[in-house]
This record gives sequence, structure tokens and C-alpha cells, in this order.
Amino acid sequence: MDSTDIDRFDASRFEASRNRLASLAYRLLGSATDAEDAVQDGFLHWQAADRQRIEVPEAWLTKVVTNLCLDRLRSAQARRERTAGAWLPEPLLDGDPMLGPADTFEQRESVSLAVLTLMERLSPVERAVYVLREAFSYSHAEIAEILDITESASQQHLHRSRRRITTARRRDGSEVDPASARRIVEEFLAAATSGRTERLVALLTDDAIAISDGVGGTAEKLLQFDTPQRVAAVVRAGLKPTAAKRRLAGGTPAIHYALLNGAPAILFVLGDQVRGTATFDIANGRIATVHGIAAPTRLARLTEAWRRHGPDTPLIAQW
Repeated sequence: MDSTDIDRFDASRFEASRNRLASLAYRLLGSATDAEDAVQDGFLHWQAADRQRIEVPEAWLTKVVTNLCLDRLRSAQARRERTAGAWLPEPLLDGDPMLGPADTFEQRESVSLAVLTLMERLSPVERAVYVLREAFSYSHAEIAEILDITESASQQHLHRSRRRITTARRRDGSEVDPASARRIVEEFLAAATSGRTERLVALLTDDAIAISDGVGGTAEKLLQFDTPQRVAAVVRAGLKPTAAKRRLAGGTPAIHYALLNGAPAILFVLGDQVRGTATFDIANGRIATVHGIAAPTRLARLTEAWRRHGPDTPLIAQW
């Protein structure tokens, strides 16, 4: 085998791990764009390495990409962006390979917008331990090797991260079935667009919150509303169509139902462009959290996926 064949063979070995690495990086960073950059940096490290001495490429690549992501999370720029109060995860349409494994409840939870947002409360190492264990089922011995920590430290980080996320999740640990989730969202949309505030409040948990990056995603800090009454009021106002909102959107969008990161959501779609999303975290048959995202940079990959999405019947054809 000549050097060209070796390079081609080694490139194919990397490509075999690309989707898994991208899914890992996305969970760690919450951004598809940053995840793609981290995986590409991992490929450059792979090309520069003495690959003949790497016994288990998958383990080596996992370690490299995980630590590249940790470097990004620890960077001064990332700290500024994420502590400025204007950071939200980038939503992905169900079926996107970057969402990765979804066989277990823990795997599905680890990629939800609710948990990706809560993981901002963890240190970078706690976040890495949580993702590697919950989403990819690595043993504590393997995690210790990846992160250069002890097994005991890995166990402690996992315990702390699970406690912080579980405490903040405010749900009973069960999953809502798809038909019920869609019915709740459709009822919520109908109540919001008709101005039925009492019905909106009834569909929300007692400690419901809404988090948004503002109209057009332009808010300097995230907008947060933390009572059912305030959530209902802002949703009712936000979903009431007006001429000014249509001018801002560039036309009259349709509202579609979709699953984003495994959760029920509505998409505001104008032509083939997703202009905004609202994703719902449902607990015990009611809506616990609403994530509203409208920043174009957060919707770029979603828009590309939506363009490949088969046509469906919108919930509202002209909003």
C-alpha cells in the first residue's frame, strides 16, 4: 500500500467516526457550527498524528475532539458570549445526524434544548463527564483517560452534574407520547392566537418559564419570563399577528409543527426559510418551558434541513 492509499484509508477511518464525533461536540458546545469546527480541527490533528501508532482510532479521536471542545468552552471568547446572557443552543430538526444516539431516555434527554441550556450551569469538565456517560455510555475508567482525571473525580463530577440538572428539570422523569405532545402544542397555539389567556395559563405548569432571544434574535440579553401569567401574556402578544410583525418577517409566514431536538415545536416558515421557532418542554401533561429562538445564525442548519424536509400541512397556513 503506497502513501496515497494509506492516506485514503486513514481518511476513511476518520469519516467512519465523523457523525459520532459531531454528535459529541454538539452536546458539549450546543452549537452545530462550533461542533463542525471542532470535528474539522480533530481531523487536522488526525492527519498530523503518527497514525500507525494509534491502536484504537475511535478512542483517540474521542479524546482529541472532547478536549478541543473543552478548550473552546474555556476560551475567553466563549466565556464572554455565554456569560453575557444571550446564549441559547442551536436547535436541530429531528433526523439530523448531529443529534446522535437516541436509544435511551438519557441519550434523548442529553440533547434536548432544556438540558443543553441547563448544562451551561456546569463546569466544562462536569459537562464533558455528563455527556460522555449519559449520552455515550463511557465507563468512568474511559472518561478518566479521555479527560486526564481520576475515576473517583469522574464519579464525583457525574454525581454533581446529575444533581444540578435533575433538580432544575422539574419533571417526573417520564416522557410524553408524541400524539399527546402534539395535541398540547396545538391547543397552546390555538389559545395563543385567539387570545384565550386563561386557557394558556391552564396549559402551563405552575413554575413555567419562557426564554427567548427576542424578535429577530436581536436581544442583547435573553428575555426570561418566570410565571405562568407572564409566560401566557408574552406568548399571546408574540403570537398575535400584526402588519408590523409581517413587515419584520418579510411577509406572511406559515406555522408548522415539528420535532426539534426530540421535543415538540412550532416553526415560523416563510418560503423555504425558517424565521423563528418555539420549542416546548412538557412535564406531567403541561408545558414547563418554552424556548423561543429567532437569531438567523442559530437557525441556519435547521433551515437547510427544513428545505430537504418533505412538504406537510401547516398548522396555520398564513399567520
